[in-house]
Amino acid sequence: MTERLKGKVALITGAAQGLGKEMANSMIEEGAFVFISDINESELKKTCSELSCQGINLDVTKSEDWISAIEFIKNEAGSLNILVNNAGIGNGGDIESTDVETWKLVHSVNLDSVFLGCKHAIELMRDSGDGSIINISSMSGIVASHNTSAYNSSKAAVRHLSKSIALHCAKTTNLVRCNSIHPVFTRTAMVQTMIDAAPERNIEEKLIQQIPIRKLAEPKDIANAAVFLASDESSFITGTELLIDGGLSAT
Repeated sequence: MTERLKGKVALITGAAQGLGKEMANSMIEEGAFVFISDINESELKKTCSELSCQGINLDVTKSEDWISAIEFIKNEAGSLNILVNNAGIGNGGDIESTDVETWKLVHSVNLDSVFLGCKHAIELMRDSGDGSIINISSMSGIVASHNTSAYNSSKAAVRHLSKSIALHCAKTTNLVRCNSIHPVFTRTAMVQTMIDAAPERNIEEKLIQQIPIRKLAEPKDIANAAVFLASDESSFITGTELLIDGGLSAT
């Protein structure tokens, strides 16, 4: 532990398990005081106990929940330096098979939550003296697929929204940065569910074959990137996307 985040306060959404949990653990190891949220209350309590962090009840699609969460952090910690918008859902379906309700749900969780989180957190982050917003997008926001139309759209929008937020923050204050992270297939519960549900038996092998370095990403790979963007080491980096794709985008 090098305490690269010593004295910083972080909020990570969707952090009861998977990427969010790994990022929370890594930031705690680097000295941050971490708040986590998740709609899975039982897993949230378990992770808070395991990592010794603070849990927050937060439905990321509701503005009023965000307002309450930021006020809670302000009262409990007095500041907020790091916001990781990680909560998200996956969904398969091409443009013809995706119904309107699914389209709206995917965009509500994956995109509206980022808008709401940034909208309500920036003021406290600015008042805290410095800040780093990290929006978890996906390689699906860079490279499209025929059968994930809603997911592609929502994650691509996160990429461009992050740039808009970065420019707004740079214009109004140089104290808050905003970047997006775009992981390739990562060995998480969500990806494993997709693998298990696939009709083909060799779906994992097919995923790996798309990645030049021939393996799935691990949650720690994404957590390492998040720690870097959260730290002062990246103080001159804003409005960009960090591709963690094993070379996929280079092909």
